[in-house]
Amino acid sequence: MEIKIEGKKVNISSIVVQTLPKYLDGVVKALKESPACDYHLHDEKGRVIITIEGEGVQEELAKLREIEAIPNIMSAEMQMAYSEDELNEHMEKLENADLVPKVLNDDNISVDNIIYRGDLKKKDLEGFARDFDRVE
Repeated sequence: MEIKIEGKKVNISSIVVQTLPKYLDGVVKALKESPACDYHLHDEKGRVIITIEGEGVQEELAKLREIEAIPNIMSAEMQMAYSEDELNEHMEKLENADLVPKVLNDDNISVDNIIYRGDLKKKDLEGFARDFDRVE
């Protein structure tokens, strides 16, 4: 979700953090004290809901990495992220783009040099964020 704070547009993303119930109190305390996020709620199973803010995907991913580094956090996954301006910029780019990317029609490019970003097992979120934040 994107909102304006003091005239500046900010992305807000929800994060589900998972920890073991025996570590829940310490993890919740660390999240409440962290400047990288805002704590909202948790359950007895060790699931914690937080939000992070950033001016772009890269800043949000940097904050997500800070959260993941907190001791006893098993996982921290972004569940919902939205930025209307970024969406509009990318939709315009897609609408004006060739239907088939130029790289796929270039016989001089080796197949080994084509980067596929659809494999979530090898997710390069930082690389994706750099490309996503740089609208051409």
